Amino acid sequence: MNTTPEAQAGKRPRILILDDEPIVCKRLKPAFQKAGFTVETFVDSASALARVKEAPFDIVITDLKMEGLDGLAFLAKVKELRPEAGVIVITGFATLETARESFRKGAFDFVAKPFKLKDIMDIVARLLAGREAS
Repeated sequence: MNTTPEAQAGKRPRILILDDEPIVCKRLKPAFQKAGFTVETFVDSASALARVKEAPFDIVITDLKMEGLDGLAFLAKVKELRPEAGVIVITGFATLETARESFRKGAFDFVAKPFKLKDIMDIVARLLAGREAS
């Protein structure tokens, strides 16, 4: 069932998911595909960044703590390359400072792990609804 405005208009919104824990990608990908998204998942930031350089994404969901380029640096690069992309940060190491820094770098939202799938879906829906309104 295509539940997003873009999907209903015939355009499947594109979402990139980056998390070094494969289980997170395996959990989110089918849920977003079922909701009408085109989904690409990555377990390392270098590959994800290369893909962002190649193609635009409507939404990027990124973990914070990863080897190599961490989530804050990845967020900054995404916003530099694709300022229109809505970025949602997810992390098992949530602190007030990392949340503030995420928002300073342009994140749309910040979510602590573990999270409910419905919570992430609601945030994405809110992000897309805000775009429709503007």
